[in-house]
Formats: sequence, structure tokens, C-alpha cells
Amino acid sequence: MNGNRIERTELPEPRYEFGGDDHVFVELDEAMSFDANFQAMAITQQIDERDIAGVTEICPANASYMVRFDPDVIHPETMVEELKEIAAETDISEYSWETRVITIPVLFQDPWTHETLMQFRDHHQDPDATDLEYSARINGFDGVEGFIDAFVGSPHMVTMVGFVPGLPWCFQMVPRTEQLEVPKYVQPRTDTPSRAVGFGGAFSVVYPVQGAGGYQLYGRTPIEVLDVDQQLPNFRDSMVLPNPGDILNYRRIDREEYDTIREEIEEGTYEYAIEAVEFVPDAFFEAPHEYNEELTKTGVSSS
Repeated sequence: MNGNRIERTELPEPRYEFGGDDHVFVELDEAMSFDANFQAMAITQQIDERDIAGVTEICPANASYMVRFDPDVIHPETMVEELKEIAAETDISEYSWETRVITIPVLFQDPWTHETLMQFRDHHQDPDATDLEYSARINGFDGVEGFIDAFVGSPHMVTMVGFVPGLPWCFQMVPRTEQLEVPKYVQPRTDTPSRAVGFGGAFSVVYPVQGAGGYQLYGRTPIEVLDVDQQLPNFRDSMVLPNPGDILNYRRIDREEYDTIREEIEEGTYEYAIEAVEFVPDAFFEAPHEYNEELTKTGVSSS
């Protein structure tokens, strides 16, 4: 692979399967790739724009998507034919979409995730190292600082939202040869702090609430990605902040800035750094690093 561009992935024929009487699951590829994910996002956006009678829910995922529909309004076979027609008309090389660049401030090696990960060393591949130390070593870095620099050095695209409400799965927008990869814990933790920033496989995540988890823990953000009560200004339209197709730009902060931002969040006065941009897959494939720099430095503020 040329390090200055991202080579395209040739996708197989999609696989369509029914889930009960009212769901269609469509697998675009068995493995995650930018082509598969961009295709899933483009198709699901087209489904939404067509406002197909009977469709009640649309869920894009990493390399697939699912549609829920009312079989009393649209026949299941007709639903599949609609999806096939949309897929045949969707070419991501000619497609673009409006999205957002969201800055996520992160206090790396924070005391809360550090305390948690140390409690679960017997669940880990390397009980004698922290999650960051282990991640840096297996990715060929001399130390933690170099690994963190790589983690924040390029933005991460939200490829799907799950496995709990509001949790963004994010794939770093770099060529495959530059992708960071880290396994999940050997045995999941029974506790993870809310707003913890983690990494598993090739995906970064922000845990929206306290709970179980198995991703390596790197730090904590002071901002919310889920507001069930929708009290914060940026959550007026939805209780979930990140959407598939959004771009997260992680930014290193120190403890003082963390505390300041957290206080503003709790007071409801913090202004999220959100930029509206148009994402063009072809431009990204051709020159990812240059395009990432353009995306993260331009845009119209919508916070």
C-alpha cells in the first residue's frame, strides 16, 4: 500500500438476511474497511432520505446495516428489493455527506481509569504493565508518549454507535499500515468509569456510562457523549451526541483543564467544539493525511 493514499477495497456481493418478520440485516463485507463502512453510511442515508413507507428504524454498523420495517405496510421481499435498488445506485466515489468534527478533550493516564485498570490486572494480557504501556509496546513504540501522539495525531471516524446507548465506535482515519491495533482484555472488567476513553481491536471508544468493559483504558474525557435528560445545550435534539459519520478529534489536556471543563459541563455552560464539514470519500482515499488536516482545521462552527 502506498502510504500517501488509501487503496480501495473491492467489496463482495451484499448478503441480505431476514431477522424475524420485521428486520433486514445486510452484510457488506466480513471485515471492516473504509469502503464497507462508507457504503453502509451512504446507503442508510439514502434510505432515510427516500422516506420509504413502512421503514421505522435504520441502523448503520461497521461493515453492515439493519433496517426495521412494518410488514403490514411493506412486504419483506419488497423491502429487500428496495435496498438492492438503493445499493445499485450508490457509488461512494461520487458521494459526499455533511458531517461534524467534534473535539474530544482527553486527560490521558488519569487517576480514575488508572485505579480501575490496576484493579483488574489479573484480567489482562500483561499484568505488570498499564494498558497504555502494553499498547505502546505491542505497536512498536518506545514509550507511552509516542503511542499517545499517534492516537491523537489523526482523527477517528464514528463508524457505528453501540453496544450501549451513546458509545461511539471510532476507526482512525489513516492507511491500514498505520492503524493502531490492541486486543481486548483476556477477561472483561466488571467496572469502567463513565467517560473513559478506551481502545480495542482497531477501534477507539468513549464509554458513556459506568459499567462493564473489555477495552484497554487510556484516559478520561470531562465531556458527556450521552445526556439522557437532554439538559445540556448540545443534546436538545438527541440524547446521544455522536452519530455515524461524525469525526472525533481527540485532544490532550492536563488535569487543570480537565477540572475546568468538567465544572462547566456540570454548570451547563460548556461549549462543545463542533465544526460542520462536508466529507468527500474520494478526497480522503487519495490523500488521507492532507485531507484530515483540512477537515480538522476548517469548517463552520455549529456548537
